Amino acid sequence: MSGMENITVDSLEMVIAAAFEKSNVRGEVARSVAHGLTLAEIDGRKGHGLSRVPSYAAQARSGKVDGHAVPLWTQTSAAAAMIDVTSGFAYPAFDLCQEKLPALTRACGIAATGFVRSHHFGVAAHQVERLADAGLIALVVGNTPKAMAPWGGTKPVFGTNPIAFAAPRRDAAPVVIDLALSTVARGNILKAAQSGTPIPEGWATDADGNPTTDAAAALKGTLAPIGEAKGAALALMVEILAVALTGAQFSFEASSFFDGEGASPHVGQTVIAIDPTAFAGGDAFAERMETLAAEIIRQDGARLPGMRARGLREAATRDGVDVDGTLLAEVRELAD
Repeated sequence: MSGMENITVDSLEMVIAAAFEKSNVRGEVARSVAHGLTLAEIDGRKGHGLSRVPSYAAQARSGKVDGHAVPLWTQTSAAAAMIDVTSGFAYPAFDLCQEKLPALTRACGIAATGFVRSHHFGVAAHQVERLADAGLIALVVGNTPKAMAPWGGTKPVFGTNPIAFAAPRRDAAPVVIDLALSTVARGNILKAAQSGTPIPEGWATDADGNPTTDAAAALKGTLAPIGEAKGAALALMVEILAVALTGAQFSFEASSFFDGEGASPHVGQTVIAIDPTAFAGGDAFAERMETLAAEIIRQDGARLPGMRARGLREAATRDGVDVDGTLLAEVRELAD
């Protein structure tokens, strides 16, 4: 495994954006994607961070992802809208959602946005966290290219299909819950494959259905769902909410996020936002949230989901972020 290199947050974001601009990505899009990947790297979600740059860049160069695409917002009812990602990167489309969805939610109490012709949307938690910072409760689901078999089956049909949820708190960072429905996110296996390190037993099987600790073999095989049959059922739920509802492509129809070959994956996502003031009221919600939070954190060793990320961001702003040196060199070469 290569050594680590420390780099400032701004420098990391700039070199990632430069790598994309040199790979046929429009400047505004490059900066949006670079910001998302940098934040993932800072948060310790390295499978969604710097490691994604080479594959994203390859897709932009081949045209599998349109680096110049402009997402299109269409309000389809009083409380619903669709965003056509137009075969581009998903990050600018989620930026557009962050601009538009809060006002729609406050007007209706609850509102949703569906995404079609979309791509990998990074760390799902980041999308709901931004809405929670605006005072809203938020849930996002999205499908990914096939990686898991239905329970009892042997061939992949579902993606890792992340779910993320966030809720605001009074004078504190929001509660943020983020989980892939596989035992581990596929990006973590990609990171292991890139570094040549084995993966733990129980994460995946190879293409022949045999358990494996070889990350490269796991990428060609099937990932295990969390909670066995329960995880597979939740993955089915995500396919319905993110794809059947939006008209996107199911996981078994989508092309890979990891190479520049084939057509655009055209996966889907759905974001649901809730305004707490439209229910028991903002003060009542805040009081109930703090009561729950206090009951959790008063126990030694217990913490609320999402607290660790804020600390990591403060440290990175102050001290820089440690990244894989070999991978950073590859990204710098793309930028040059």
